Amino acid sequence: MAAVVGIQEQRGWAVFALRTLAVATCYYAAGRLGLLCRLTVEGAVFTPIYPPTGVALACLLVFGLGCWPGVTLGAFFLVLSLGTPGPDALGILLGNTAGPVCAYLMLRRVGFGTDLGRLRDGLALVFLGALAAMMISSTVDVVTLILAGKLTATQFWPIWLVWWVGDAMGVLIVTPVLLVLFEARGLPSLARWKEALALAVVAAVLVPVATRSSMSALFLVYPLLIWAALRFRLAGSMLCALFASVMAAVAATQGVGAFARLSPVEVMLKLQLFNGALALTALLLSAVITEQHNTRMSVEEACQELAEALEHLSAHDHPAGRAPPEAEELRRAEELRRARDER
Repeated sequence: MAAVVGIQEQRGWAVFALRTLAVATCYYAAGRLGLLCRLTVEGAVFTPIYPPTGVALACLLVFGLGCWPGVTLGAFFLVLSLGTPGPDALGILLGNTAGPVCAYLMLRRVGFGTDLGRLRDGLALVFLGALAAMMISSTVDVVTLILAGKLTATQFWPIWLVWWVGDAMGVLIVTPVLLVLFEARGLPSLARWKEALALAVVAAVLVPVATRSSMSALFLVYPLLIWAALRFRLAGSMLCALFASVMAAVAATQGVGAFARLSPVEVMLKLQLFNGALALTALLLSAVITEQHNTRMSVEEACQELAEALEHLSAHDHPAGRAPPEAEELRRAEELRRARDER
């Protein structure tokens, strides 16, 4: 018995170590990708979308609170890749870990569902997971840099704002995409693949034009986002929002299209307003559509159960082969509904 317990403990530690390393690797890779698009505000470099926060929160929601060491380890590797870490690195690690952990605790407190199938789940992710929790990480990080002498006190609010918005955008855009991939079950039909391919082709053509056009045509992205949400719900809308946000960030860093001839602060404000509106529209619209779809499915299942119950009862009160008028009406309504859905 003792040998079996020892083997189980060793297996548990091995699983923990592998999971921690996997989370750290994903966090580090997301951080390196996020650093490819940088903007400078008040002499400080920041990323308009900071994917590691979204990766960290998604890992916590999927694997549980026990994977927080992987978040800290990934943040350490990321800091190490930027130069020799100083004493302020401890504060940065604390802030980068505390933000996602607090977001996880608050979301679990309100009964957050990782499938994002309810409007309340979308609202919780926006206001608790992104806007509220990321204030903690941005505050700790910026205060740490001020205490280390790398920033002045007068730079607190502009740096804090861009840091907070970047972390929040990482949660709003990256976390839903990862949760959708984790919750995915089965493959869609051939017809759905054809429509998905058509949506991808249109997005590949329209989004670069909208973000890089000198006519400031960012609004062209929204009809595409609505199409994706109506037909593919959260998976389509969030992937579309992620692609549009990345292309907008690239255009902003290059100073082209809608971001040409703007000051760094104006570029930051315009980009973050666009990303925020895009993420909110995609997340909340798809949540509403999914909730309505689930409600309709529940009603249809209830009608089907009622029809079966009436047929069962009618077997004792009517001659064989004849059903009561109520059962016939329910069956006829069900056939009409199915025919309408097929069309």
